[in-house]
Amino acid sequence: MSAMAGAYDWLTTGANWQGEKGVWHRLAEHLYFSGVTLLVSCLIALPLALWLGHIGKGGGLAVNVSNAGRAVPTLGVLVVLTLTPLGRHGDLPTFIALVLFAVPPLLTNAYIGMREVDRSVVEAARGMGMSGGQVFRRVELPLAYPMVMTGVRSAAVQVIATATLAAMAGKGGLGRIITAGFNLQDTPQVVAGAVLVAVLALLVEGVLVGVGRVLNPMRGRSAAAR
Repeated sequence: MSAMAGAYDWLTTGANWQGEKGVWHRLAEHLYFSGVTLLVSCLIALPLALWLGHIGKGGGLAVNVSNAGRAVPTLGVLVVLTLTPLGRHGDLPTFIALVLFAVPPLLTNAYIGMREVDRSVVEAARGMGMSGGQVFRRVELPLAYPMVMTGVRSAAVQVIATATLAAMAGKGGLGRIITAGFNLQDTPQVVAGAVLVAVLALLVEGVLVGVGRVLNPMRGRSAAAR
């Protein structure tokens, strides 16, 4: 209880939110790392997964290879990349490590979503004269959308939690609050940093749930059917 009370005091102290070492600055850094990572990961994983799911070939191998990457510790990858010539390019090692961590859930969920689309519905669409592209856009993608968004939410939460490791390589983000607390042997600050990361992850997931519902391509069709 003393640690939680101390964390509350730390979070409600205005000075801890100001300046380059304050919460607002660290939060902006954390969102920058997480946002760029998620965007790049989506651009890499989603087109590949949706295409493989559409043609029904090579997806199993791609999913297995990406899932094998989960066995590699992100911190280990970050440290190794930092020690290579890539370490001279600022935040590049951090982005590479986080992207490697974010791609598997995106790739797996999108591919599974495409392959779980009812084949009879697909065949019926083709029987109506739809081209392959029309089947993909108007049938497969709308039906696979919930699984795709599940992968996006999962990747976003994992990236936000894992981005704290950037502090281990001397980068920014909310992880710097946690590492500074450890260095100062300030348990309340460590707890406060952990709470900030957890709250941010929950808020982002909530926002993505809302965005997913608004952008759901089946939303209008369901309303019309009712």
